[in-house]
Amino acid sequence: MNIFSQNLGPAGTTAFILAGAILLGSVLHIVLFLVLKKIAESTETALDNLLITRIRGSFLVLLPLLSVSLSVSLFQEVMPEGALSVIHPIVHLLLIVSIAWVFIGLINYLQDTLLRRYQLEVKNNLQARRMHTQISIIKKIITVFIILLAFVAILMQFEALRSIGTGILASAGLVGIIVGFAAQKTIGNLLAGIQLAFTQPIRIDDVIVVEGEWGRIEEITLTYVVVRIWDQRRLILPISYFIEKPFQNWTRESSEILGTVYVSVDYNTPVEAVRDQLEKIVKESQNWDGKVCRLQVTDTTDKAMQLRALVSASNSGAAWELRCEIREKLNEFLSANYPDCLPRLRTSIHPAELKKASIVTREENE
Repeated sequence: MNIFSQNLGPAGTTAFILAGAILLGSVLHIVLFLVLKKIAESTETALDNLLITRIRGSFLVLLPLLSVSLSVSLFQEVMPEGALSVIHPIVHLLLIVSIAWVFIGLINYLQDTLLRRYQLEVKNNLQARRMHTQISIIKKIITVFIILLAFVAILMQFEALRSIGTGILASAGLVGIIVGFAAQKTIGNLLAGIQLAFTQPIRIDDVIVVEGEWGRIEEITLTYVVVRIWDQRRLILPISYFIEKPFQNWTRESSEILGTVYVSVDYNTPVEAVRDQLEKIVKESQNWDGKVCRLQVTDTTDKAMQLRALVSASNSGAAWELRCEIREKLNEFLSANYPDCLPRLRTSIHPAELKKASIVTREENE
């Protein structure tokens, strides 16, 4: 190796060692994951394929770095001190980052593995929504913790930052007060996120009404919640909102829901015939869950009578479709069979006024 270093010189030797180490690590990565892929293909489960996908990228960085670190340790006698003083800290920093990347990949794999058992697409997905919410928030907390540890480990690599850290710790009381006042809303949101993960006033895919908007919970982070509104808009709210302010959750215990349809009709409407027609409509509809179907007279005014159809559906989307269907078909039924039963305005004319009007009309005709 000494003869080889004399021919290349210090810079050439350093470059050759680093290039060889990176090449060796890359080849090792290719061979390792080819073997792992063959093993995964021979099994029936898809979990091992998922694990390979999650850690492949991080190992593409980690293995060459480990190879470089080992090569520098073995051949440091033939490498100049100046190069070593630069290579060592860079390799250490990148190793910390890549190891944190590996752990984050493993956490994502655990999340995917756990959530495979809980599908949101099933009809009764209450347990699935509960688990998706808890696991998602806990994963985010652990990820933040890993990133924080990696950041601290990086800072500890620099002597100057160590002394700064010691000074900060010495005045931790004052700094803590200042940071507490400056970041109280952020800290409050973080604590609200942890509280929400366990109390769960909302869950992933819950149907809610908030700020006058109907939508579904699409994403829950440690600081904010994304609500997908029915028209594909997104409403972004701080997570503390759902701890401090009232809102409607239509799927808190179950996705089943009751829907109402109001129809205004004339007083001579045969209510029993309309009730029979309502039952016929819901029985033919795929959106009705077969549980609740009622028609009641809920109000009378000086102009019309109000009928309320109360029906049930398995979820809010089906309830909306069912309500629209009932409203449309009841109006068609009344128009086709009882046109005189549609709302109309009644007026009363005094006989003297009627006689006067007829005289005026006769005179105009003459």
